[in-house]
Amino acid sequence: MRRGGRSSAAFLAVALLGVSLWGCGSSPRVEPARPLVAAGPAYEGRTHPEQVASDGTTIVVGDPQAPLTVRVYLEPRCTVCRTFADNAGRELGVLVGERMVKVEYTMASFLDASRGGTGSQKAVNALRAAVDAGRFAEYLGVLYQYQPAEGQDGFTDQSLIDQAYFVPDLVTPEFQDAVKTMKHADFVARSEQAFEESGVPGVPVMEINGTRLPKNFADVPFNRGKFQLLVQEIVQDPRRWR
Repeated sequence: MRRGGRSSAAFLAVALLGVSLWGCGSSPRVEPARPLVAAGPAYEGRTHPEQVASDGTTIVVGDPQAPLTVRVYLEPRCTVCRTFADNAGRELGVLVGERMVKVEYTMASFLDASRGGTGSQKAVNALRAAVDAGRFAEYLGVLYQYQPAEGQDGFTDQSLIDQAYFVPDLVTPEFQDAVKTMKHADFVARSEQAFEESGVPGVPVMEINGTRLPKNFADVPFNRGKFQLLVQEIVQDPRRWR
């Protein structure tokens, strides 16, 4: 997925360009790398910390002290982002629960301009409202599970509320009001601006501890097994990912 209306399939060929991860480990080591350890015991139940960062645009999910930070750039209407959510996204949910990872989300909404409509903006607004209930991560997964076709403006007020019923305790009068009134329209605009100014080539894009996946790792976020192996590699030699 690229801005300007290029197809999702085309973007897969160039997605996730960046510096080589392995280049970060080329310098000699004086002492063995210390393995990553969880920030604390695994969370019980379904909830974990969620908040909007001080920059006003980043949604942070997970323990602030987690040893790995994963930044993700997504767009609600992007079909490739759904594939990401079904693979690396699900594994990130496990790692957040184990306090191994915190995830920083930047939610874009540029497809409204190229595909028409306001669905992405409405979805990002609803996702921001879900943060207040501590249900952003679960709701994001639901929206991708029931994602309309990319060319359809399918994220309506009613569909966003209906899908929220799949998330425990999310549908409240406050949430419904936030969806119907676009309460977080300023956040939506700022988040899109942050995406535009980030320099990333499109969505989805993932960075681990500040390092963007290089081209030869482009398929990893779309294969849960490969992503699991990648995380294991990081745990075994975390200095390569600093």
